[in-house]
Amino acid sequence: MDTATPLSAFCLAYVTCPSREEALRLGRAAVSARLAACANVLPGMTSVYEWKGELCEENEAILLLKTTARALPELEAFILREHPYETPCFLVFGVDGGSPGFLDFLRAGVGPRDRSEAS
Repeated sequence: MDTATPLSAFCLAYVTCPSREEALRLGRAAVSARLAACANVLPGMTSVYEWKGELCEENEAILLLKTTARALPELEAFILREHPYETPCFLVFGVDGGSPGFLDFLRAGVGPRDRSEAS
């Protein structure tokens, strides 16, 4: 890992989606736009919550987006704009550790493409 990059520069965004297909659509778009280096989709979750005074129980999928703190505002704006829910779940967790190689992968996969990669 680039030792000049602090761990606080990396984060994980947790997003719930109404289906596996929707989570995949959002994940592919976020990675293609280089807002996240990686997206994981975990299907088959059941959420229980109160919404507008009613108890709800829905099948959902979890979308985990591995990204950088620098890309976070744009990633959040993207999710809020593109997500089908009126109020999407978008929670961010800081990274307290990780393997150097994977953290390098995250840093390289988010933001403008390095000119040396494009050659």
